[in-house]
Amino acid sequence: AGGGASLEPLTGFTELLSASYRAMLGALKECADCGLEPSARALREHAHLSPSEVALFFVCVVMWTELRRTLTAHVFEPFAWWCRIQPKDVAKLPESAWKLVFYTMSWSYSSYLLFFSSYTFFQDPPSVFYDWKSGMSVPTDIAIAYLIQGSFYGHSIYATVYMDAWRKDSKVMVLHHIITLALITFSYAFRYHNIGVLVLFLHDINDIQLEFTKLNVYFKTRGGSYYLINDILSNMGSVSFSITWFWFRLYWFPLKVLYASCISSQQTVPNIPFYLFFNTLLIALLIMNIYWFLFIVMFVVKVLTGQMKEVSDVREYEEENAQKPLQPKRDDNGHQDAGEGKHIQNGFNKEKHL
Repeated sequence: AGGGASLEPLTGFTELLSASYRAMLGALKECADCGLEPSARALREHAHLSPSEVALFFVCVVMWTELRRTLTAHVFEPFAWWCRIQPKDVAKLPESAWKLVFYTMSWSYSSYLLFFSSYTFFQDPPSVFYDWKSGMSVPTDIAIAYLIQGSFYGHSIYATVYMDAWRKDSKVMVLHHIITLALITFSYAFRYHNIGVLVLFLHDINDIQLEFTKLNVYFKTRGGSYYLINDILSNMGSVSFSITWFWFRLYWFPLKVLYASCISSQQTVPNIPFYLFFNTLLIALLIMNIYWFLFIVMFVVKVLTGQMKEVSDVREYEEENAQKPLQPKRDDNGHQDAGEGKHIQNGFNKEKHL
């Protein structure tokens, strides 16, 4: 089906839920690619991913991992010690700094695609499926966004387990990265790349605010002194993070992405391949966003009721609830001892490969 008049957007969640339920139930009854053999046939007919693209993906995964190691060893950690932030925060700062740099870059690029180019996906979500054809070419600017994001999430699966500090929700975070990578890979292969840009735009902004907030928490106390400006910025970042999480991930994401994917996709492209598969993953992503929003609500309640006196990491470190993590120590020359880099994961010392 070619491009046509824009479909009337839904005005509320009740209408969205009702229409999505009817659409998915109807798709389930008439599913043409449900079952092992039909799914394999649909993959052969509609999934297009070349060996060179797969190879480039793995090259970039390694590149992100090595770039992070290099920046951590030669920029982030030395800067943390130079600023004389608290030793317990030195091991946390490189992770936040790395993510802040990446997500600022990636969100800026997706914002450029949506608001400073010819694409109208944000203003007109159903347009993501106009003129869709199996095996159609992917515009170079969108292909670049997919390579950057896909390879980063491939790196992030490894990094969450072996490089990041282990937290209460780290297992959910690994699942999140796997689902996100599956969505990126399959949406590219099936040429659903237009809606992918919209999904990435609606999620990356929160990671920028989260890491900005955490960095200011680390910089509040440095060199034995308290800095009010960083305290103010961390509180501003926390409020902004909470508001945009709800607005981007729990409001715009369903009313734009799920509306286009669940409802308008079937009207624009009847019998669209792997409809149930993609929408199941998108709904799982929404459920995880709701799960993390509960962390945010509990955090706000603790602040408002006085249970928490200052902004801390909303996600909380799991090892801090069991026993204190091993802190890196420095000798007089500023070198770390052999205990650095070990964090508690599920009761065991886990060597982090940094």
